[in-house]
Amino acid sequence: MASSWLTSALSGASRHPKRPEHSYSYGTAGFRTKADILEPVLYRVGLLAVLRSKAVKGSTIGVMITASHNPVADNGVKVVEPMGDMLLAQWESYATSLANAREDDLESVLQDIISKENIDMEQSANVFVARDTRPSSVSLAEVLIEGIQSLSGQYVNYGLLSTPQLHYMVRCHNTQGSYGKSTETGYYEKLTNAFTKLRQKNGGNGKGSYSNQILLDGANGVGALKVEQLKEHLKGQLDIIVNNDGSKGKLNEECGADYVKIQQRPPPEMDVKPETKCVSFDGDADRIVYFYMGKGGKFKLLDGDKIATLIAGYIQELLTEAGIQLSLGLIQTAYANGSSTHYATKMLNVPIACTRTGVKHLHHKAQEFEVGVYFEANGHGTVLFSPSVIPKLDEVCQDKSLSAGKKEAATKLRLLVDLINETVGDAISDLLVVETILYQKQWSIEEWNSSYTDLPNRQLKVKVKDRALIQTTDAERKTTSPAGLQSAIDELVAQYNKARSFVRPSGTEDVVRVYAEADTQIAADELAAKVGVKVHELAQGVGDPPSLPS
Repeated sequence: MASSWLTSALSGASRHPKRPEHSYSYGTAGFRTKADILEPVLYRVGLLAVLRSKAVKGSTIGVMITASHNPVADNGVKVVEPMGDMLLAQWESYATSLANAREDDLESVLQDIISKENIDMEQSANVFVARDTRPSSVSLAEVLIEGIQSLSGQYVNYGLLSTPQLHYMVRCHNTQGSYGKSTETGYYEKLTNAFTKLRQKNGGNGKGSYSNQILLDGANGVGALKVEQLKEHLKGQLDIIVNNDGSKGKLNEECGADYVKIQQRPPPEMDVKPETKCVSFDGDADRIVYFYMGKGGKFKLLDGDKIATLIAGYIQELLTEAGIQLSLGLIQTAYANGSSTHYATKMLNVPIACTRTGVKHLHHKAQEFEVGVYFEANGHGTVLFSPSVIPKLDEVCQDKSLSAGKKEAATKLRLLVDLINETVGDAISDLLVVETILYQKQWSIEEWNSSYTDLPNRQLKVKVKDRALIQTTDAERKTTSPAGLQSAIDELVAQYNKARSFVRPSGTEDVVRVYAEADTQIAADELAAKVGVKVHELAQGVGDPPSLPS
């Protein structure tokens, strides 16, 4: 006779049947596809979340319903670990198996997870649930909760939250409040208290070019709503005007950080005056980019690379002023612009570590340092501090034998730790960090942008018969297969100034992504096209090869 929990789980699954023609895969972004085929997935993720909570002795697990920067017709769901991290790789595999199991196989898949993880089904379970502003998220949340309840899991439904806010809530709860209060008000209070104290200590003299005026693109998403709540706690310290606030227009349609970065222009709904500081969030507020219109109406983007070097440089300055020895690292992928790498290593004296593309790889690499700064070029990133950092900072702050300057620098660093959401990239937290640094330096956005100039670059895609033919090494910067491709790329790169190029297979389709940079845009375009032709020639390209610029 089946256990009561199993009968309940299977009964619920029969009300949300999986269609055989649909298949799902849990990746870095969780499950993400068209919203109208996600119902069975949400029910099964509810089951998974309860099993994960039981496996970690009842610690709270988070489930976020969002498709981030995707169009409004899409949706998705991802699971948050007890410390606010992304789901473990083994559990990603369980999620995929559970989502794709036929109804007849669902029992065996559940039993397999329980057996492999030695789960006590009598253990209590707790799940935090939140969603973004997509219309489909409301009904999908109901199905998710049905799945949670079918295995007798307890849940808290936060309703509308940004993705990083849910990650934050989960960590706060599982640390018994030592990281902060697991409420929205607690989130805003922690960040704005640290921001206000840093602003008081940095004491901008008003003689520089800094402006507290910000024109913000909210992507017609949840971030726009949350910034309005943030403003109440900031009490006028930042003058933020929110555009694309969801009152009209569609989520992520001709707006949002992804649009701004790819299209290299402001959203059409924004009236951007020259040299006005602008910020763009993505749909669930875990990405941020800055931009402005320069002289002659030229669009200027300050992406994740620019944000990362600003933050890493500031931390390096404070560590030096405080006389504290901590291992600081800036984590990049092969896509980081070569100028940012040169600026960080030669001008800021910050060590660089390169890793494979993908947030989870950056996050894990950052954990190897006592202070690890990571950002993808798309604007997703944060700073991680090892457990040893806070005690070291507190020790310096309280050491009466040290100079006031050293203690002041250590105090600023301690406040910076509170200002940063370590769990995941957080557009709101990152905005406050950037504004803190610009205020101290009294920099305008133009002055910040002038710290270094990006090398011109070009990206393109080459269709191939089988992307598995491309194998890479050295954090995806070199190829090991097919034979002869890397040497061909090296020969082409040698023909241009300040040039580099790499290729890597797509994670989702049979295409190879080509990146090239050089000292001029014409050279970067030529190099990308020539490398693309070599990929097409040596990696069984499909269709026409890339055409060389005329």
